[in-house]
Amino acid sequence: MARMIAWEIQEQALGGPDAASLKLLDSLARGEKPESKRRLKTGTMLVRQYQGGRHTVTVVPGGFLWRDTTYRSLSTIARAITGTAWNGPRFFGLRGPGIRRGSVGLKPAEGRRKRGASQPTGGVSSRPRRASR
Repeated sequence: MARMIAWEIQEQALGGPDAASLKLLDSLARGEKPESKRRLKTGTMLVRQYQGGRHTVTVVPGGFLWRDTTYRSLSTIARAITGTAWNGPRFFGLRGPGIRRGSVGLKPAEGRRKRGASQPTGGVSSRPRRASR
């Protein structure tokens, strides 16, 4: 009951959700998938240098064209190029490490580090060392 009252007071003071938020919530309640706001226009060419080879992917209406074959996913193309699982948008430079989907201006996420990054503690680690054999 207290939460409902707090919600009402907050809504009166700050206003309710905007029309776009209500539309999104309504579509999610109906089971629809949310639309991605970031779209690549048809004809856009993505170029990636990888192990001495140049890979050019063109955005087409049905997906992405690479080596005369249309793929629905950039991740599938990245996997075919590298032989390992990759996030397609990250592989082609559309999203970098630590950048969250949907963030305005594609700013790096705060407080996140790459795995295996060195500790900025002058060589002192809080993790116990494994005994060497």
